[in-house]
Order: sequence, then structure tokens, then C-alpha cells
Amino acid sequence: MKSDSPECAKCGVKNRICRSPEGEGPPFCPTLYRKELVEKAYQEYSQPDILKFAREASVQEGECYIHRNAKPYVLHPTKPRVQETCEFAQKMGYKKLGIAFCAGLRKEALSLNQIIEAQGFEVISVVCKAGGTPKEQIGIRDEEKVHIGEFESMCSPIAQAMILNEGKTDFNILVGLCVGHDSLFLKYSRAYCTVLVAKDRVLSHNPCAALYNTGSYYARMLKKGF
Repeated sequence: MKSDSPECAKCGVKNRICRSPEGEGPPFCPTLYRKELVEKAYQEYSQPDILKFAREASVQEGECYIHRNAKPYVLHPTKPRVQETCEFAQKMGYKKLGIAFCAGLRKEALSLNQIIEAQGFEVISVVCKAGGTPKEQIGIRDEEKVHIGEFESMCSPIAQAMILNEGKTDFNILVGLCVGHDSLFLKYSRAYCTVLVAKDRVLSHNPCAALYNTGSYYARMLKKGF
């Protein structure tokens, strides 16, 4: 029986139809019950630029594993995401890459900049505090600042996006932008984007660590209000 809303995260089917034509799906399965939308989405790939982007992304996915001819195959990944990012950009023929980074990850942004340039790309990088605009200009009260009683520049992901847009970057890489700030950057960027680093101030920028520990150290997160 069809369900109103897909809930793929709750799927407990072992042989899933989204992975195998002989598979099965639960009542909320979009593969079974959202066929019109799936087909509508597929039609978007008829656009040459979308098709190239999607194809190269899938090729890159496969190339991240080695010994794929071995049977039975055991997944053997070999490439870190920063390498994937550079290789994908090369496949797409991109020349100029943008880095939108958090001021707290300046060292990481520099390392990324050096890697990208070493791979032959032109790089434009913009820090979140670009412009030095006071937080008061977006209605932030003194008690809402990180450093109470001091001048504090607002993060301006819109400025970051516009500066990279002006620089006509082919592809933008996000490095540690705050929750919400990353959303605004993605909304205003004209170029395609990828996220290299998702900020997590507590978990050394590894948000999945909290997910891995919901049965122990982060069990409190399963209760409303944390």
C-alpha cells in the first residue's frame, strides 16, 4: 500500500528495489510509488550540460575504488574527497575554482588552495568575514555575539558568492561555512558547488561522529530539546 511521504531513511528491506531490479520496497518507497517524478527527474538529464555533469560525477564515483574486476568484490576506496574534487573538476574541463571558507578554517583553506593550484587550477578564495560588516547591521544584539562587548564582523555568504560570481569561477568549494550561511551561499552562487568541509565545532568537523554515537555518548540527542 502506498504511503503519502517517502521515508527512505527508515527502509529495512534487505534487497532494495532501488539497488536491484529484482528487489522490493516498503509502502513509502519512492522507486515504486513516485515513478512519475522519477521519470520527470530523468528527463532533466537530456540537457547536455546536466548530462555531462551527472555522467562525470558517476565516473568519478567508480574511480574512487580499485580492484573492481575482482569477484566477489569487496569495496576498496583509495581517494580522499579533496582528490576526488580536483579530479572531477579536471573531468569537467574547469579552469577556475572558487573557495568559500570560514575564517576559523583559514589554515585548511590555505592547504586546499595550495593543492588546487598544484593541480593546475586558477583559484579565487573568499573568507566569510569579507567586507567587515558589523553584525549590528543584520539586527544582532551585543548579547548575541560570540565575543560580547566587542566589534564583530558578520559572516556574509552572499558577499562570498557574489565575489566568486564576479570572478566567473567554474566550480565553488565550501570549506566550513556555518549552518545557514552555507545555505545562503548555495542559493546565491551561480556556479555549481561542492562541500569539502562541513563545520562541526565540537567534533573536529566530522558531523557523523554524533550520528555514530546516538546509542551511547550522544543518546541525549534522541530526546527532544537535547
